[in-house]
Amino acid sequence: MSQNTSKGPPAGQKTGPNAWRVPPGDDRERLVCNDCGFVHYDNPKIVVGSVALWEDKVLLCRRAIEPRVGYWTLPGGFMELHETTAEGAAREAWEEARANIEIVDLFAIYNIPRISQVQLFYRARLRGPDIEPGPESQEVLLCTWDDIPWDELAFPSSRWALNHFDEIRNTEVFEVRTNPPGETASLRRD
Repeated sequence: MSQNTSKGPPAGQKTGPNAWRVPPGDDRERLVCNDCGFVHYDNPKIVVGSVALWEDKVLLCRRAIEPRVGYWTLPGGFMELHETTAEGAAREAWEEARANIEIVDLFAIYNIPRISQVQLFYRARLRGPDIEPGPESQEVLLCTWDDIPWDELAFPSSRWALNHFDEIRNTEVFEVRTNPPGETASLRRD
């Protein structure tokens, strides 16, 4: 019995994107297939989340997954294919806290170039107080504003969203909030 110890695919089998180069008509390196010319565009990820209230209490989730296991965050996560941003925010609240929410409106868009993310946060209302941890949460909590564990929040964007939500919580007309002054530059990779 002989073992194939060669590196790479068998002769004649295509490999897919395997080389970094600037494709014709582009201005930056992309991962390109040397066999067929397919270009893999690796674009920023969209994260959607919500500040969801039941009466005057905020829904928080203690993370059960990396990054930042054990820290608190707002329900949110990566969008899935074929859903709107609002649908994604509602799905994430269900997945993380088994929370059935009603999306009210978009109130914040944050740019986080260091990790190639754009994060969108919605104001939302819980349709009922029943919540429980989903597979990505150790525990879930409805807490008053004064009881938010500010020092145990997982991500800067959770703090930004809570602070921005507080600014507009009783406002019908407002400008969508963005990164606090000076925060975008500090989030760059370079």
